[in-house]
Amino acid sequence: MSKIDTSRPFIPVSIAVLTVSDTRSLAEDKSGATLAARIEASGHVLAARDIVTDDRKQIADKVSGWASDPQVDVIITTGGTGFTGRDVTPEAIMPLFDKQMDGFSEVFHRISYDKIGTSTIQSRATGGLINATFVFVLPGSPGACKDAWDEILKYQLDYRHMPCNFIEIMPRLDEHLKRG
Repeated sequence: MSKIDTSRPFIPVSIAVLTVSDTRSLAEDKSGATLAARIEASGHVLAARDIVTDDRKQIADKVSGWASDPQVDVIITTGGTGFTGRDVTPEAIMPLFDKQMDGFSEVFHRISYDKIGTSTIQSRATGGLINATFVFVLPGSPGACKDAWDEILKYQLDYRHMPCNFIEIMPRLDEHLKRG
């Protein structure tokens, strides 16, 4: 099973949080605030936090910009993963993925099922890589953000987590690119 190897150092990463909502302002954004608080409490750096409306271009532009910024290692979005007409976050982000992370969605749904039962099927949470930047697309509820952070991301974004974690592979995410 997994464990924290205390002989390894903690390595903080820079994480940007994007809330997608037509109805919330940054001041009223409980899900983004939940993620920001957990990121900082875990010892990571909150690189940026913003809110955009449920608009494919706005979402894609913000995520693309952050994924191109060398100061951002991870992007977490919250909101827009359901099935209503305005829920377009996966459609905006998935075409940007260099690689999709099917396991993130599967583990998120298993954890969510234990808490909310079959209602978990109403989320299209996903994850992947864009420009060697990890991107996680979460539902807009604070509970879903807590579950994703507390039970998946907190561990996978900790270099001490064994048997493996995302931090140890970060230097190799772009190894396919030729360097001068």
